[in-house]
Amino acid sequence: MDSFDRRHFIKTAVITGVGLQFADILPTLAHQANGKRVGIIGLDTSHSTAFAKALNAANPDPVYDGYKVVAAYPHGSKDIESSVSRIPAYTEEVKKLGVEIVGSIKDLLSKVDVVLLETNDGRLHLQQALEVFKAGKRMFIDKPVAASMKDVLAIYDASKKYNIPIFSASSLRYIKGIEAIDKKKVLGADTYSPATLEKTHPDFFWYGIHGVETLYTVMGTGCKSVSRVSTPDTDIVVGVWADGRTGTFRGTRTGKHDYGGTVFTQDGNKILGPYAGYEPLLVDIIKYFKTGEVPVTPEETIEIFAFMEAADESKRQGGKSVTLESVMKASK
Repeated sequence: MDSFDRRHFIKTAVITGVGLQFADILPTLAHQANGKRVGIIGLDTSHSTAFAKALNAANPDPVYDGYKVVAAYPHGSKDIESSVSRIPAYTEEVKKLGVEIVGSIKDLLSKVDVVLLETNDGRLHLQQALEVFKAGKRMFIDKPVAASMKDVLAIYDASKKYNIPIFSASSLRYIKGIEAIDKKKVLGADTYSPATLEKTHPDFFWYGIHGVETLYTVMGTGCKSVSRVSTPDTDIVVGVWADGRTGTFRGTRTGKHDYGGTVFTQDGNKILGPYAGYEPLLVDIIKYFKTGEVPVTPEETIEIFAFMEAADESKRQGGKSVTLESVMKASK
């Protein structure tokens, strides 16, 4: 091969190689441009890794419509040990899924189209959510919406101000059996879940919210007052709805952790359980990212937190009945 042929060969090979490299990254570039880049705030909960594994699987479920987690900001509580201790391992898990770890929420927002606010510490949610609102991005806020009734209301007020609908939900909203319930025929319900306590959060905001949200999923809104019986191991909260129906939540702190309940209907009693996993919730999150339509209304979520706040006030008052209206007024 003479020198001209060699130069021609090398030039052709280089151009071909560059072309192949572009061919390799074109799908990524196309993906980044199509509005389906997901960012995670908070790698201190198993929810973060569960969502990332589902969306970034080698062969993800088509129902997720190509949404991928592309970046994550790890933090995160600084003083809840059960959360802080998880961050290093969960960070490594999502990195293996091709997720870029960034140093700030600002950096994250420059790389993503939609956000999963997963920080386990609800005290940080208002501050973190405001950054996302100001960036104009849709956001799912994992439980709890916040660590105080006042912050819950502030977050939903910001949602209105920035005209960005948001929703929050426990995956227990999708517990098995609940899809077969005709909610128009529900006469009442008893639900249960673990209700472990965390000193930085109101009692049920931290974990009891799972069983409370199951209760609301079948009962709907309209609870007027609650009363609570509390012992070191168990809480029982009775809610009275405006139409005279009653719903109870049992929160446990001993024995085997489990989730479920009984729904009393005009057609007989229906059993809820077992837990259905994270996937049904993730399906609704993706639908929301695509459409902006929320599957759980702000009014319902706010009432769930008022229910839990009223239960705390009932405990402080020795089990007396407390209206949801009174705690809402006190939080404004």
